[in-house]
Amino acid sequence: MSALSPEPRTVIEVDGRRLSVSNLDKVLYPDCGFTKADVISYYVHVAPCLLPHLRGRPLTMTRYPDGVTGKSFFEKHSARKAPEWARSVRVPRSDPGSGTGFIEQLVVEDLATLVWVANLAALELHVPQWRSDSDGSYGLVDLIVFDLDPGAPATIVECCVVAGWLRAELAHRGLVAFPKTSGSKGLQLYARLDPPWRWEQAHGEARELAQLMEREHPTRVLSNMRRDLRHGKVLIDWSQNHAAKTTIAPYSLRALPAPTVSTPLTWDEVQSGAEGGGERLRFLAPEVIGRVKALGDLFAPLLGQDDETPATSPPSARRMRGSKPKTKT
Repeated sequence: MSALSPEPRTVIEVDGRRLSVSNLDKVLYPDCGFTKADVISYYVHVAPCLLPHLRGRPLTMTRYPDGVTGKSFFEKHSARKAPEWARSVRVPRSDPGSGTGFIEQLVVEDLATLVWVANLAALELHVPQWRSDSDGSYGLVDLIVFDLDPGAPATIVECCVVAGWLRAELAHRGLVAFPKTSGSKGLQLYARLDPPWRWEQAHGEARELAQLMEREHPTRVLSNMRRDLRHGKVLIDWSQNHAAKTTIAPYSLRALPAPTVSTPLTWDEVQSGAEGGGERLRFLAPEVIGRVKALGDLFAPLLGQDDETPATSPPSARRMRGSKPKTKT
């Protein structure tokens, strides 16, 4: 196709909104032939579980217009290009050297906005641990997160062991931990903060907990971010509790050779992983669709009382008319 040829486009209707989607047959995961249509289809199927975890949280997306083997870029300014009906909030700038001021960031709260984002080849969806108010300001966080990252030759098996230790310490402090895969090498633990904390408090508490785990298990756990120290240990990354940081959202795809997903887990699965079953803790998009049908949203307890209880069945086909992307197995 010449550079001057228009992109193949299809107009679809999603929950009463008309959207133009393009290049649905474009392969974004070349190793397995997973297309943009498959990406959109995946996000439509998991939307009832995903959307409540995005609600109120300004989105940072990672876009892969030429697929996972091509160039990618982070985008926070997507609200400038979004449809007029999509919600956005003004968020204080956090980029070093950017000075003061605000940027407009998109907040994905409905299926139509989610499909619009997926059509941008925004494979990865990252959100902060706080929800915005009307002006996008932040200060109070309702989640605390610990990112467990294994340094080779450590694997997700060692992450599962460390997750059990961290879970026990969080319970001692009155916090209930919920695990999910990162969708890449490691695990992440979340706990709900009710009432919310100042982000500085959550940031400090997470660092103190990581340092405690390191003192108690010095040959297995690391709290220092230095890469040259990570060999054979599990880094407990506490830094993502800073108000300016984001973490991969539950049910988000990852931009790896295969369409893996950051997948909520049961603690039985984590225990099985600690006993050597780590290879079973890698989930592809079609598998996650099956999991949410069977298990619902394992992260639902992290939602506040003001959130709608997420449905577990996929949206009706009537919601998305036009070209109907299919998820490949």
